[in-house]
Amino acid sequence: MDLGKIIAIAISMIFVNNFILSKFLGLCPFLGVSKESKPALSMGAAVIFVMTCSSIMTWLIYNYLLLPFNIGYLRTITFILVIAAFVQFIEMVIRKYSNVLYRSLGIYLPLITTNCAVLGVTILNINNFYSGGKAVKASFIYSTFQAFFAGVGFLVALILMSGIRERLELSDVPESLKGIPIAFIVASLMSLAFMGFSGFSR
Repeated sequence: MDLGKIIAIAISMIFVNNFILSKFLGLCPFLGVSKESKPALSMGAAVIFVMTCSSIMTWLIYNYLLLPFNIGYLRTITFILVIAAFVQFIEMVIRKYSNVLYRSLGIYLPLITTNCAVLGVTILNINNFYSGGKAVKASFIYSTFQAFFAGVGFLVALILMSGIRERLELSDVPESLKGIPIAFIVASLMSLAFMGFSGFSR
């Protein structure tokens, strides 16, 4: 395991290749939950947990089930089923043990199931850390860290957006731009700002 590679993965997934602001994945929960900081923080933490655990499960399934039986072409449908089942399990646990958190996340908790960022990171792991149908050295560790830091990048974008939108509630925004229109404008400006980090990849 190369510590320098892990640091590079962290910088890449949080800043350079941020799933929301660079790859534009997971925009539904991003725009829906970012009105206030508390739900945004809860959603970000849930996404980190789901991304990391889903990455571990899908890596194991791909490495020990799909590849040995030469059915790697089923990875997308398999990953979707694994993620959907896992998120449903998390939803049941949260509903049972933290009704306040369940109510604050509302409809956006099931949206993690269809959050393309979660599926995106599992497929990215396979594309990055497999070569010639075989896992590269320390592939499992790199995949886990990549998923974790992708979730951290998701959280960073949510926190930044929620802070800006809370300030906008106190600002004199034209009536025609209130709500989602101004949110799209802010997201676009944030995306342009994050493009500045692309210099780190060179």
